[in-house]
Amino acid sequence: MPSWRLGRRRTMMIALTGMVVLIALAIALIPRQPASVIAPESVGPATDGPGATSYNDLGRKDCLGTAATRASKVWFTVAGGVLSDVYYPTIDNTNVKTLRFIVTDGKTFTDLQGRDTTYTVSNPDGQALDCQVVTTAKSGDYRLTVDYSVDPGNDVILMRVHFTALRGSIANYKLYVRFHPLINGNGGGGSTNIGGDTGIIDGSTGHAIPVAFDTHTQSLATNRTYATPVFSALDATSPLGAVTNGFAGMPSDGLAQITAHHQVTKLYATAVNGDITQTAAIAPTASGQFTLALGFGETQTAAVTATSSALAVDYTTLQQQYNDGWHAYDSTLRAPPPTFAGVSASEWQTLVNQYYYSANVLKASEDKTFPGAIVASLAAPWGQSVPANDQADSFFGSYREVFARDLYEAWTGFYTDGDLQTARDAVLFLFDAQQQPGGPMPRNSLLNGLAAPDTGGEQLDETSYPILMADQMGMTDAGFYQVHIKPAADFLVRNGPASGVERWEEQNGYSPSTIAAEIAGLVAAADIARINGDTASAQTYLATADAFQRGVKGWTVTTTGPLAAHPYFIRVSKTGDPNLLYAYDLGNGGLTQDQRAVVDAGFLELVRLGEFPANDPDIIQSLPVIDQHLEIMTPSGPGWLRYNGDGYGDSTATGAPWAPTGTGTGHVWPALTAERGEYDLAAGDPATAITLLMTMKNFASGVGLIPEQDWDAPNFPASPYIANPMIASIGFHDGQPAGSAAPLTWAMGAYVRLMADTFSGKLLEQPAIVYDRYVAGRQG
Repeated sequence: MPSWRLGRRRTMMIALTGMVVLIALAIALIPRQPASVIAPESVGPATDGPGATSYNDLGRKDCLGTAATRASKVWFTVAGGVLSDVYYPTIDNTNVKTLRFIVTDGKTFTDLQGRDTTYTVSNPDGQALDCQVVTTAKSGDYRLTVDYSVDPGNDVILMRVHFTALRGSIANYKLYVRFHPLINGNGGGGSTNIGGDTGIIDGSTGHAIPVAFDTHTQSLATNRTYATPVFSALDATSPLGAVTNGFAGMPSDGLAQITAHHQVTKLYATAVNGDITQTAAIAPTASGQFTLALGFGETQTAAVTATSSALAVDYTTLQQQYNDGWHAYDSTLRAPPPTFAGVSASEWQTLVNQYYYSANVLKASEDKTFPGAIVASLAAPWGQSVPANDQADSFFGSYREVFARDLYEAWTGFYTDGDLQTARDAVLFLFDAQQQPGGPMPRNSLLNGLAAPDTGGEQLDETSYPILMADQMGMTDAGFYQVHIKPAADFLVRNGPASGVERWEEQNGYSPSTIAAEIAGLVAAADIARINGDTASAQTYLATADAFQRGVKGWTVTTTGPLAAHPYFIRVSKTGDPNLLYAYDLGNGGLTQDQRAVVDAGFLELVRLGEFPANDPDIIQSLPVIDQHLEIMTPSGPGWLRYNGDGYGDSTATGAPWAPTGTGTGHVWPALTAERGEYDLAAGDPATAITLLMTMKNFASGVGLIPEQDWDAPNFPASPYIANPMIASIGFHDGQPAGSAAPLTWAMGAYVRLMADTFSGKLLEQPAIVYDRYVAGRQG
């Protein structure tokens, strides 16, 4: 373009920009008129149910919280900047889709939090499970600051809200709260309307309190005998007005009314059996502040009483008690040193804060009714795409169940950070509650240890890890050995080294990571057998472990693979011959591949567990192979895929979630960044381990929730707000969390373990008896 045109265009742009600024300034100076209010009409029950199809909520959480003690059995999460899943009375039972604020001037606009706003999230405390969300209108008109907490003595979520008018005064705005429940884990609606909730208005306290409930306790999870009726109650320090029930997406929905009329015009006393919403007006104080409380109970009276009790105490008092509870817990943990060589003071403090926060999330992932029942995540992966009304008597436990492998990874966090009581409770849960007749552990279980609807066959590493955990905890008494340890070890001898699927639960065969767990478990079993005078069993366990250690390379190291001219470990050998051209379907919509062309980093477990030295030639030669095919550099740092060809993740082509189609694109897992860091420590390279710790921190969602997966492709925009959630993109940024689940308990435990190992200068969780047998003894 000729320079004169550029100059003219620039002049016009400056003039137009100046005009826009003047217009914007003029609009800002025009005082908004107070909204005219028409008294809403009371019309009895809502009759346009059952409402839209209900869905679960986002798996990518921003923050979460629960009291540090068992007195309060409620957990909150925040996702997309709004209140999301709230678990009560057990950690597997969600009761909330969302709780959002609606802002209107009563005349010209209606804004919905999350749709018409942006937000930032922070942890004002830095280490406790503290959460503050600052929401700003895209129009620039107002700001909402919400601090989330829990009453340590009641089953109540507290929200301290500060509404700030950025244009005009508070009097020019009308504020509503819209609660969208999923009581007792489902929400009904749609053509099937299964699991519908009911909304009513309680007047026992002298003012209107919306109450939602679902008393149905039967589900496909027939072993979930601990289910109870659930009631919720919503109240505030500023009296709620225009309280109404409705059905989601229908004319009775408070959001629909406010969108159409900029106020609630009809008050519905009830909404029975469907996908319901509850909406109420809130009049902030002159300062714009109020406290909102969402309480729970097994009866209406219990929920209302808990909510009223929490609101009777000043928010700052309860918030301080809540944070103090986590500070007291943190004071019992292994403390990092104040400084670390080669790391700046600010960077080290960042890593230390993440250490304590991760330790607290680990502890928060334990159920409060069943000690030691530590779930795989406080989120359900791709929850927003999973209907909550799709199956009669449905139960969507998902990652909010107990998987022995994931529990082991969490246990390493407790073991290395010094919380030995929870570590012990985890071992007891596995053996007393989960262990099956004959010795094995199930794939997963409900919180009481009984089979979940989605459990499957045994996986040998899940039976091996608990034995190792027991030995390292010194749980070696005769009764425990005879009833629990010996049956589990005998099961490994009978079924090892290859039976069931590997750690990704997709392929059977000979897996380096599974065999590594078996070796460690059998050596630990031999140690416990020796302590109990069972010499014959000890010899059998050691002989089997030695055979597996000698044989693992022959089963899983290929010398004819296409990825390198030298030997390297493969992901899994289907028959025990790693040189065989054997093609298998990767699953998740992936390709069919030659087993020799598929790799993962599971062989690093052979080093972490002390079965091979870090400088083993086959280990060394395998590292560049996995780095070439699995490592992806992101703005947050390096990450590694589970294996090449993985399809378990949000689609990079469309941004669609993996669920419910079961197809997509695999992404980097932060837990594998920690796995590599453990290897670096074993190899004498703490500097790289520190770098990878910072990468894990950078990978985290919100205030420090390390996810299952991180996006490792160009940024991808979110779909429009009204898009079909089964195919909609939630929006992704390179090096930031993908859509599956944040946090992943495994990843949080891996961070704690790597951090504790790093500042301690050794692999604290590495079993000495294994290392001494296979590495130290042979080197000597």
